[in-house]
Amino acid sequence: MRSGLVDQGLSQENGAISAIVPDVSVVLPIHDEVESLPLLLEAIASTLSSSQINYEIICVDDGSTDGSGDFLKKEAQIRTNLKAVILRRNYGQTAAMAAGFYYAVGKAIVTLDADLQNDPADIPMLLAKLDEGYDLVSGWRQKRQDGAVNRLLPSKIANWLIRYTTSVNIHDYGCSLKAYRAELLADMNLYGELHRFLPALAYIEGARITEVPVRHHARRFGRSKYGIWRTFRVLMDLLTILFMKKFLTRPMHVFGLLGLISMVSGTAIGIYLTFVKLALGEMIGNRPLLILAVLLLVTGVQLFCFGLLAELLMRTYHESQGRPIYRVREVVAKNVK
Repeated sequence: MRSGLVDQGLSQENGAISAIVPDVSVVLPIHDEVESLPLLLEAIASTLSSSQINYEIICVDDGSTDGSGDFLKKEAQIRTNLKAVILRRNYGQTAAMAAGFYYAVGKAIVTLDADLQNDPADIPMLLAKLDEGYDLVSGWRQKRQDGAVNRLLPSKIANWLIRYTTSVNIHDYGCSLKAYRAELLADMNLYGELHRFLPALAYIEGARITEVPVRHHARRFGRSKYGIWRTFRVLMDLLTILFMKKFLTRPMHVFGLLGLISMVSGTAIGIYLTFVKLALGEMIGNRPLLILAVLLLVTGVQLFCFGLLAELLMRTYHESQGRPIYRVREVVAKNVK
């Protein structure tokens, strides 16, 4: 699996040169990190070459305005194992990572930030952990070198919420340094801010997940693109993940249940008001309960309709892409002669 022609990514077979699949694709989402890039690329190349790991680097420029894109295009002309993917504008980290995954061809995929806070020297450790049978290995920045108020506090809150909601026991969802089996990412589509929820999405796909402590360094150049305002985006995407985890293939179970509760409540109130009107002879036209009963019945019908539409959408989603509702880890069978 290892090759002496690491930088070229080529193998010699019967006098012919043919492309080989890299052991790992390193995906770097980049936005205004031109000062960090030369040091980062050299650190990745040095680490993986010394470990005799055949690799490629996928650099995705996410609408940088500081010259990062120009630097990457020049480097891609020099380094045969570097791909520069230049996006038309700034789409966000999730979109940049999705683009990197699309162009990656390695057997494993490693992601890390381009600001030099993640240490490329940890990559071989993550890959070794993948070799133990895991599908996803997440980094854990136990000693973070970030501001306490604008970074650490929001991160702790978000990590606790995600861990509690998804039941995936990862301490550091925000750590970009992660290693994945390529076939795992092939089954996942990213949008919104879902890149931080990749362990939760992988859990939905039945992946084996673990976490290892990694090094973390203080930012050397520029300033952070993250802040406390991102916590609100995390909360919104967390609701999406929670729904996908529980009801992705059976949305009628949630909408139907809520609709049933609403209709039963409205019917019960209606029966009570009917009794008051007919048996007790009291006026009910000016009672708020009458409005509530009608509202609950109408809401119940609407929720049932939402559930039916969601069921049709889910069937279209799975059938149009040929996506099964299950994931097979392996098939074991004895050959019969």
